[in-house]
Amino acid sequence: MKILQITDTHLMLSGQSVNGVDPEKQLRAAVADVLEKHADADLLVMTGDLCNHGDPEAYDILKDILAPVPFEVRLMLGNHDDRPNFRAAFPAHPIDANGYVQSFLDTEFGRLVFLDSHEGGVIGGVFGEDRMAFLDEALEGAGKHPVTVFIHHPPIDCGIAHFDHIGMHDDGRIMRRLAGHKAGIRHIVFGHIHVPMSGTSAEGIAYSSGQACAHRFVTDLANPMPFWTGGNPCYRIINLDAHGLRAYAVEVGETVTGQAPICEGP
Repeated sequence: MKILQITDTHLMLSGQSVNGVDPEKQLRAAVADVLEKHADADLLVMTGDLCNHGDPEAYDILKDILAPVPFEVRLMLGNHDDRPNFRAAFPAHPIDANGYVQSFLDTEFGRLVFLDSHEGGVIGGVFGEDRMAFLDEALEGAGKHPVTVFIHHPPIDCGIAHFDHIGMHDDGRIMRRLAGHKAGIRHIVFGHIHVPMSGTSAEGIAYSSGQACAHRFVTDLANPMPFWTGGNPCYRIINLDAHGLRAYAVEVGETVTGQAPICEGP
């Protein structure tokens, strides 16, 4: 199964920039590359901060950009989003019984679970008992295969000073529940931190983030005020198959300096 992840697109109104980057231009380039090279994909997941201010007009731009995508799309909310405006723009998108943008998708290689950590007016993530009810249900019905989880806010300490106070405000609730899932957790995929990161939790659960498609940080772990920078539009290819899960970073518009020969081995 081929899954594509795009994260932290921060769409503004057309022609507007955020932190020195035109997010609409970035996302259009990323999606164009996806359509050209990955029309065989099974799923596109956008892991939150779809729009920088949650404007209805920005969600309309997102709808226009995604209109040509021929495969299933799951959209997720981040702290910059607006749930009512999102719901108005995408009324058919799956939600849970409490109106959160949470859902799951069963595949040959295990259940994919999409969680909603957005809370209006809060920069960090929130995941209370009302949202946990959906996670309990999703895990209980997941079957024998490990589960893959998608969420905007990392449910672990990312170790980056800028995010010390704007991470997941759940007192470890999500990770404790995932660690107790008998069939296991294959991977946690998130956004929010604007830089690529991978690791393994204290419970032994693997996780990783995609790089922001819009503006991103210069990686500076100890600085609570890191510098913003630009970069190529980007996304990730996540292959989920009998070998497990593998994720690959893609940048659009890289400068080609030559071509490698075929390596015959051994």
